[in-house]
Amino acid sequence: MKSIIKGTDLGVAAYLLAAVVFFIIPIPSLLLDVMLAINISIALIILFNVLFIQEVLDMSFFPTLLLFTTIFRISLNVSSTRLILLTGEPGNVVTTFGTFVGGNNMIVGAIVFIVLVLIQFIVINRGSERVSEVTARFTLDAMPGKQMAIDADLNTGAITDVEAKARREKIQKEASFFGSMDGATKYVKGDAIAGLIITVINLAGGTIMGVMYLGMSAMDALQHYALLTIGDGLVSQIPSLLISLSTGILVTKESADADFSGMLVKQLFGVPKVLYIVGAVVVLLGILTPLNPVIFILLGAVFLIVGYQMQRSLGVEHIEEEVQQQETEAEEIRKPENVVSLLQVDPIELEFGYGIIPLADVNQGGDLLDRVVMIRRQVALELGTVVPIIRLRDNIQLNPNQYIIKIKGIQVTEGEILFDHYMAMNPGYVEEEISGIPTFEPSFHLPAIWITEAQRERAESLGYTVVDAPSIIATHLTEVIRAHIAELLTRQDVQNLVDNLKESNPVLVEELTPKLLGLGEIQKVLQNLLNEGISIRDLLTIFETLADHAQTTRDTDVLTEYVRQSLKRAISNQLFPANETTSVITVDPKVEQEIMSSVKQTEQGAYLTLDPDKTKAIMGSLETETQKLESIGKPAIVVTSPIVRMYFKKLTEDYFKDLTVVSYNEVESDVELQSVGMVTA
Repeated sequence: MKSIIKGTDLGVAAYLLAAVVFFIIPIPSLLLDVMLAINISIALIILFNVLFIQEVLDMSFFPTLLLFTTIFRISLNVSSTRLILLTGEPGNVVTTFGTFVGGNNMIVGAIVFIVLVLIQFIVINRGSERVSEVTARFTLDAMPGKQMAIDADLNTGAITDVEAKARREKIQKEASFFGSMDGATKYVKGDAIAGLIITVINLAGGTIMGVMYLGMSAMDALQHYALLTIGDGLVSQIPSLLISLSTGILVTKESADADFSGMLVKQLFGVPKVLYIVGAVVVLLGILTPLNPVIFILLGAVFLIVGYQMQRSLGVEHIEEEVQQQETEAEEIRKPENVVSLLQVDPIELEFGYGIIPLADVNQGGDLLDRVVMIRRQVALELGTVVPIIRLRDNIQLNPNQYIIKIKGIQVTEGEILFDHYMAMNPGYVEEEISGIPTFEPSFHLPAIWITEAQRERAESLGYTVVDAPSIIATHLTEVIRAHIAELLTRQDVQNLVDNLKESNPVLVEELTPKLLGLGEIQKVLQNLLNEGISIRDLLTIFETLADHAQTTRDTDVLTEYVRQSLKRAISNQLFPANETTSVITVDPKVEQEIMSSVKQTEQGAYLTLDPDKTKAIMGSLETETQKLESIGKPAIVVTSPIVRMYFKKLTEDYFKDLTVVSYNEVESDVELQSVGMVTA
C-alpha cells in the first residue's frame, strides 16, 4: 500500500523532532529567539481555541497536545540554560523578559517569577487536577444511566438508530477524553516543578560560572545571571501558565452548543437588578468614604447605565420573541399539511390512556421504557432477530386504564389494568380464595383477580402468582411481538443479518446470495422458521444448509424443512425436556399417505386438494387427541414423517394456531417420546 505523507504529518513530526534535537545539540541565540516566539504563539492559540470552542470534544486531542507542548517547552529551557551557562548571552527574548518584564531588578524579577509559579502551581494546576479527577469519575459513573436514556429514547422513537449510535460514541469519547485529561494534568504540574528546579540550577550554576571562569565578582555574577535566569524562567512560565489556564477552562467548561463568551457575559451582566444594586453601592462608596470619588462615581454610573440598557434590551427581546412565536403559529396554520409525514407506519405501537402515563414517565418512577428495552433484548436472544422500534404514546381517546397494541398501524389486541393494583393468578393448586376484582390476564386469557398492595403479601403466601401492572403490559407486548415477529422481519432486517454474518463468513455469504437465493427467498425461509417459534440466531447453520440444498430446489417451504432438520438440536432442546419422556401425538400412516396424494405442485408452490369431509375428520381426531394432553397440563406436540410435516402444518394452522408439529428427523436420538394418541381419518 502506497504511503502518502501529508504536510500536517511533516509539521507535527518536525515539532517533536525539534524538541528532541534541542536536548542534544546547542542552538544559536537567534534560533532560540524564534523558537521561544513560536512557543508563546502556540500557547496563545491553544488558550483562545479552548475559550471559543462549543464542545469539549472539539479539542479531543488536548491531552496529547499538552504532552507535546510540555516536552517542547522543556527542551527550550534546556537550550536556554546551556546558552546562559556557556556564553551568558541567551538571546533577545530571554534578556528582554529579564530586564523589561522583571523591571531590570533582580529582586523585583525574582518576586514576579515566584508569584507566577505560585499562581500556576497552587491555584490553577491544583484546581485543574482536582476538577479533572472528579469529572472523569462522574463521567464514568454516569455512563450506564446515559446508555439507558439513549435506549429509552430509541425505543420510544424519539431518535433514530443513527442518532443513538452517534450519542453512544459521544459518551464513549467523553469518558475517554476526561480520563485522559485526568492523567494529562499531571504533565502541567510536573512542568511547573521542573521549571522551578531549572531556575534554581541556572542561578547557582551561572553565578559559579561568572566567578570561576569570567572573573566577575560574586555580586556582579549574581546580578547578571539572576536577571538572565529570571528572564529564562519568565519566558518559560508564561506560556506554561497560559496552557495551564487552557487546561482549567477546558475541564470546567460545560459541553453545550452555545457561544462561551456570549453566555459568560450574559450570565454575568444579564440581570439589570444586580447592576442597579452594584452601581448604587459603588457610587455610595465614592461619596461616603475617602475613596477616590471620581473613579468610584464614574464606575457606579457605568453600571447603572449598563443595567438600564440591559433592561431595555430584555424588554425588546421579549416582545420580539412573542411576535416571532405568533408569526410561527400563524405560519403553521397557513402552511399546507405535510401529508408525507402521515404516510409512515410504525411497526409496533403501544398506546395507552392517561391513567397509565405514570408507568411510562421516568420522572414519576415508571419503568415501562426500561422494560421495553429488555423486551427487545430478550426477543433478540431467544429468536435471533432484532425487534423494530416500539413506539409508546398516550391516547386520550382510550379509557384511562386501557392500552392497545398495534402492528403496522392496525390494532391486534388490547388490555386494561388497574393502577396501584396487582394481578393475582391461581396456578391451579391454591384452594383458598382471596377477595378482589375478577378479571382475565390479557396475554393468555387466564382467570385472575385484581388485589391491592395490602393483599399482596397474603396472596403470595397462599401460593398465588402476583404481578404488577408494568409486568402485565410488558408480558402482553412480548407475546404479541413473538406472535407477529415473522411479518415484522423486513428485507432490510435480513440484509443487516446477512451483512453481520458476512464479516465472519464472507465465503459462505458470497456463495449463497445472490448466486443461489435472492434476499426475498432467504427472508421467506427465516419467516417460516419464526412463524413456528424457531430461533434464527444460528444463522451460520441456516445459511450453510441453504447453500447445500439451494442448488437442487428454490422452493422456500422445502428449504425450510431442510433447515429445520439441521437445527434439530435446538428444536429438541426447546420442545423436549432432558431426562424426561415426552408425550406426543402421532399421525396414522394412512392419513399421511392421503395428505401426500392430495399435494399439487405448481409454479407458485405446493397446495393441498384434500376432500373437505376428510379434512374435517382429521381435524376432529386431532382435536380429541390434543384435548387429552391439555387435560393433563401438557403441550400438544404432533410428530410426523419428514415429507408430510409441512403439509400437515399447513392443513392444521387455520384450526389450531399454536399447534407444534415436528418431524422425526427434527428429534435428537437421545430424546424419549411416548405416543399417547394417533390422528386418524
